[in-house]
Amino acid sequence: MGEGLKPASDAPHIDKGLDDIYVKETSICFVDGVRGRLLYRGYDIRDLAQYSTFEETVYLLIHGELPTKEELEKAMRGLAEEREISPDVVKLLRCMPADAPPIDVLRTTVSYLSNLDSERDDPTRAANMRKAQRLIGKFPTIVAAHHRIREGKRILQPDPELGHAEDFLRMLTGKQPDPLSARVMDVALILHADHSMNASAFAGIVAASTLADLYSGIVAAIATLKGPLHGGANEAALRTMLAIGKPERAEQYVLDTLRAHGKIFGFGHRVYRTYDPRALILREYSRQLSELKGQQDLFRVSEIMQETTVRELKAKQVYPNVDFYSGLVYHLLGLPTDLFTPTFAVSRVAGWAAHINEYWQDNRLVRPLDYYVGPTEAVYVPLEQRG
Repeated sequence: MGEGLKPASDAPHIDKGLDDIYVKETSICFVDGVRGRLLYRGYDIRDLAQYSTFEETVYLLIHGELPTKEELEKAMRGLAEEREISPDVVKLLRCMPADAPPIDVLRTTVSYLSNLDSERDDPTRAANMRKAQRLIGKFPTIVAAHHRIREGKRILQPDPELGHAEDFLRMLTGKQPDPLSARVMDVALILHADHSMNASAFAGIVAASTLADLYSGIVAAIATLKGPLHGGANEAALRTMLAIGKPERAEQYVLDTLRAHGKIFGFGHRVYRTYDPRALILREYSRQLSELKGQQDLFRVSEIMQETTVRELKAKQVYPNVDFYSGLVYHLLGLPTDLFTPTFAVSRVAGWAAHINEYWQDNRLVRPLDYYVGPTEAVYVPLEQRG
């Protein structure tokens, strides 16, 4: 083998992770990591969480403005109608292996759905807006139907009279959710609907930049969301809380983990240098849910973990992110752990679709460079002469 190429004095800077690289202009979402603010189309996430609904937030992300009353009613009817899935899709869900991860089932089903959409290859903006509505509508039903199938329970049909979040909970659990639970799920979907150019959104953009169809971009985003450094962090955070079990163990667990240079899941963020505003909102809702469900000890575990971690890592500006509390909220809502990431997708599909449609307005194929440092003078040796 020849010698490897030695790095030149003018070797390019490698932006591993693309931390400070801008790939597009956007008017969809702004994350202010210094001040701890998150804006959708200019609206503060705290206001949306307090006053809006997921359906209205979807309209805002996709269309770029808040709807009128008539526009919202029409959008809500449209999403409700699109929640229905065909017998072919149900048949596919029943064919999935019993131990298939739900996020994999969702990814496969979305890929299959593309073949049932007569507008799949229509690249017009109007068609892509309609496809976005179909996808957003069907995600909760797919996740809920597969869960019911694997539990050996009857699939529940969507109820168009219910809101998106409330119907999702009902189809999952088989029970009409109480008002607090329905509202908490609605807020959780709002909070997760978008978060700027995150890993899954970027994956969707890369796929879409080739002029692949919207379904392909969404499948790429789902595949990226599966990773524990992105969508799976809330599962790990919840498992840690459950493993600790009792509030009196929480502080020592954090201290021991940090001394061993371990990771406390649900803390730290590539953008935020203060509290994630979504975490603060879900923290209060997790407190309310823990009281309603009689699981105050679990909430207290989370509080002590949060207080101890922030205290010990304050110099590094490490604070809880949305994953720390979303896993706790989903658990208190009765969701099994492996549905946390698919539930994330039920919400984030709105943001993915918005970013892909925005990128297509000024499309350019994403084709970055890599800097070669391998051998340059390798001599080929025939197989029979190799030792």
